[in-house]
Amino acid sequence: MLALDGVCAGYSVVPVLKDVSLEVKAGQFVAIVGPNGAGKTTLFKTISGIVRPSAGKITFEGRDLTSVLPSERPHLGIAHVPEGRQVFPSLSVMENLEMGAFTEAGQRAFKRNLDLIFALMPVLADRRGQFAGTLSGGEQQMVAIGRGIASAPKLLMLDEPSMGLAPAIADFIFEKLIEIRQQTNLTILLVEQRVAEALESADHGYVLEAGRVVLDGSNATLRADDRVRQAYLGM
Repeated sequence: MLALDGVCAGYSVVPVLKDVSLEVKAGQFVAIVGPNGAGKTTLFKTISGIVRPSAGKITFEGRDLTSVLPSERPHLGIAHVPEGRQVFPSLSVMENLEMGAFTEAGQRAFKRNLDLIFALMPVLADRRGQFAGTLSGGEQQMVAIGRGIASAPKLLMLDEPSMGLAPAIADFIFEKLIEIRQQTNLTILLVEQRVAEALESADHGYVLEAGRVVLDGSNATLRADDRVRQAYLGM
């Protein structure tokens, strides 16, 4: 579905991403893990089109994304749930979800997706008329995820969904991601610092360090790797 081949990208002449290659197949749950400053958020911004690659190729369902405007990429089926949630604070929960459904696919499937969102996260149904800015951090993260689902994506990209959340709330968010995957078979690409939880949920993982992919493999392969165990799993 999504493939990056030799991608370099950044914000100056010095690239943040250096020759990054990875693949996300349809229906997969893929995790990108690594330390702060590894380039994980830049990777997502490059896929979304916020950052333009200086080298390499990005394709989505066989289409060259570098020729697609950032504003058009959601219409291809790419939803980006950004780091730090970034809900519309002065809009209600319902209005935030409606903002997510601006794609043609999202408009067509809004009723079905709204039922799914409220079934997965009933608190959003209870707070549908409440300003998103008055919600707790965990509830705002649910709104951000719901907004992504409302676009009826083929690929849901989640950037650090556990950031700033209490451990119990972060665990709840991970449970919801697993439920979303089970109920919809949606393709998920996750960037996350909680490495153990990310790898446990994912089919395949990539370890990004200093802008480069240094390891990749299945859930079991990475969890058994001594380097991953020592650097990220505290073992």
